[in-house]
Amino acid sequence: MPYHTSRRILLAAAAAAAVSAAGASAASFVPGGAPEAPDLADLSWAQRLVARMSLAEKVGQLFVSRAYGHSATDPDPADAEANQARFGVRTAAELVARYHLGGIIYFAWAHNTRSPQQIAALSNGLQRAAVSSGARIPLLLSTDQEHGIIARIGAPATLLPGAMALGAGGSTAAARRAARIAGTELAAMGIRQDYAPVADVNVNPANPVIGVRSFGADPERVAALVAAQVAGYQGAGIAATAKHFPGHGDTETDSHVGLPVLGHSRAEWEELDEPPFAAAVAAGVDAVMTAHMVVPALDPSGDPATLSRPIITGVLRERLGFRGVVTTDALDMAGVRQKYGDDRVPVLALLAGCDQLLNPPDLPLAHRSVLAAVRSGELDEARIEESVLRILELKARRALFTDPWTSPGRVAAAVGTPAHHKAADEIAAGTTTVLANPEGLLPLDPAGRPRLLVTGADPVSPSGTTGPPTAVLARELTALGCPATAVPPARAVAAAPGHEAVLVCTYNVPEGDSPQRTLVADLVATGVPVVAVAVRNPYDPARLPTCAAELATYAWTDVEMRAAARVVTGAVRPAGHLPVPVPGRYPLGHGLTY
Repeated sequence: MPYHTSRRILLAAAAAAAVSAAGASAASFVPGGAPEAPDLADLSWAQRLVARMSLAEKVGQLFVSRAYGHSATDPDPADAEANQARFGVRTAAELVARYHLGGIIYFAWAHNTRSPQQIAALSNGLQRAAVSSGARIPLLLSTDQEHGIIARIGAPATLLPGAMALGAGGSTAAARRAARIAGTELAAMGIRQDYAPVADVNVNPANPVIGVRSFGADPERVAALVAAQVAGYQGAGIAATAKHFPGHGDTETDSHVGLPVLGHSRAEWEELDEPPFAAAVAAGVDAVMTAHMVVPALDPSGDPATLSRPIITGVLRERLGFRGVVTTDALDMAGVRQKYGDDRVPVLALLAGCDQLLNPPDLPLAHRSVLAAVRSGELDEARIEESVLRILELKARRALFTDPWTSPGRVAAAVGTPAHHKAADEIAAGTTTVLANPEGLLPLDPAGRPRLLVTGADPVSPSGTTGPPTAVLARELTALGCPATAVPPARAVAAAPGHEAVLVCTYNVPEGDSPQRTLVADLVATGVPVVAVAVRNPYDPARLPTCAAELATYAWTDVEMRAAARVVTGAVRPAGHLPVPVPGRYPLGHGLTY
């Protein structure tokens, strides 16, 4: 929903009551019966709310923290211990109340995402804690549900093709549709902010952290797909978050473990990195996430972008005109912690122009540090209020003051529905890319019942997939009339004779000699036709011996494996085209059909 075009956003009566002498109760936050709020261009309601908040409550609104456990009030013992050790409280509800948090981010590893119904119950429990304490402001609940290789919530929620797969498909309509489905399901689970889409332009094959999370290497195509996904997510009622500003696509260091440097000149940045973020801002994106990386052409100080006023205020706010919420990437990542201590990072991020402080490694320390900076005069309280107003406006735009709740019925009606799964398969059908098929091996003819062997890499699948990719691919090929057996790599060469073809799943094949290269070479030497299926980065074929056919799927969840099986058997015509060049082998846009 573009800025200042949404009219007559409803706020609950409790939003006003929360700042009145009478106070408010959690029971006040129910659908219906609420007065109409002023236009979002008129923030007088939010200003009145902020004026009645304590400094601690204002500072709390800036923080989005993790919390351990599947329940807001009744965590498993190990999760209660983790909360106690990290935050000094036993439950997520106590964490929200103690620090007046503005939001919680869900992670599978924090045991927040066992099932859609459990997530919905957790969301409702956290909202009850928020609207029953402090300033009684509902939470903005969030997660990283990029799809493809990053999915915090697995099946039975719908798993959709990720960004580079959508880039291979090239359809803005498909990208918008995927985001609309994803947003609808997240909203039904009580999640109103997704840290997606990725707006980085992946022009570096050695990038260790972005890769297939990017839509591709063409800035204009990436920009169009980013804008489409912003429309899809926000059309479903949740906040989209374009990341990682000012652009993480041409780096060779993972900011989780080090401090990347982007060596682009200012002109190169404007040509390569800026367009997707400019498109997101033009599309009315609710939030932009910063990158923990140094960009000397934009700020020669050596500070990471998250802590850089020239980048956050000077470029994002002033040059691009972004007026929404700026959220930091996670503050527990090494990239933002190398130059300054954990007590300074949140203060410097606010001085740079950030609004949301995401997942600090030590929340009590971070909260105290921001309070101390205000009391010492380093941070002006008016600066804190600017960010709080942006956050409150975002919460109002996403209807959190009207109705922060969800329900089991809403989850059942929206999450993992047959219609959504069917749509995911339709979208994925256009993404699988046939890179090579020199002798016309593909498509295989199910009428001949060809016996197939499937082997290779089995990366850990996102939560909720039905098995390793080799097993899923074999199952899907069999269902399509081509009997297939999955075997581990150690048995593949001996098992290959007598099969019409061997499909080898490859995963991030390195340069030079490697076990994956050796496996493919040994299989090729058997004389059985080999089909290489790159299940993550499409750069793998350039690092392997020549095969009878080569495919790229861009991820290895069930939906991508089903699509690959259909392409291999001719059930669908291949339609994907490379959204990145494969150096030394294939140009940008390459893709075969039959």
